[in-house]
Amino acid sequence: MLFSLILLLHFGCFLGYLAILVTQRSDYHTKIRDHKGLLLGIALLVTGIILVALKYPHINYYKVVPKTGMFLLVTLINIRFTNKPFTKAAYYALIGLTLAAACIAIWH
Repeated sequence: MLFSLILLLHFGCFLGYLAILVTQRSDYHTKIRDHKGLLLGIALLVTGIILVALKYPHINYYKVVPKTGMFLLVTLINIRFTNKPFTKAAYYALIGLTLAAACIAIWH
């Protein structure tokens, strides 16, 4: 029950982050971002850590390690563009990494 609730919260945070990226599609190169993406990213990280802790020692490292690496890349891109609009490459890299993480999450 607890695992399912945390997983639902994790999924909701992911959808929120993806929605923020998609809504910025037309003006990613001019819009300065607010802190909603940062808060959702932190929530994603925390819920992900809780999910791994609840599954320990039966962790699927083939999912956890790549998704952690992708999260690190997303974090570095966001740090690089703090208080600045995204470049086209950075914006599409974020979209690609986010969708790739989703694909890894649902892959059995």
